[in-house]
Amino acid sequence: MTSADEAFINYWEANREQEKKWMTQLMFGLPLGLVFGLPILLSFLLRGWYKRMPYISGSQFTVVLMALLGIIVFYAIFRMKFKWELNEQRYRELIALKNKETASSN
Repeated sequence: MTSADEAFINYWEANREQEKKWMTQLMFGLPLGLVFGLPILLSFLLRGWYKRMPYISGSQFTVVLMALLGIIVFYAIFRMKFKWELNEQRYRELIALKNKETASSN
């Protein structure tokens, strides 16, 4: 095992429960979710660039903003849950490798 693997094991043992909480996942995933949703919002705000776009009333725009907010939150939480699962899988593989190494050295 490398020192990077050992450092990851120590980090993940200390932080895995904190990173599993959905509020933490939302907090860390929200910036990328906003980057994901920002082009959609800009296309609605700058409507003049596409001349054949139909008129959107204020209530329709509110619905679009609510849907966009839902997309951003879903993307942020889903991405961070996926990242947590990848880290958890890596942690379990490294622990199994570490146990295998200690068993073979005894």
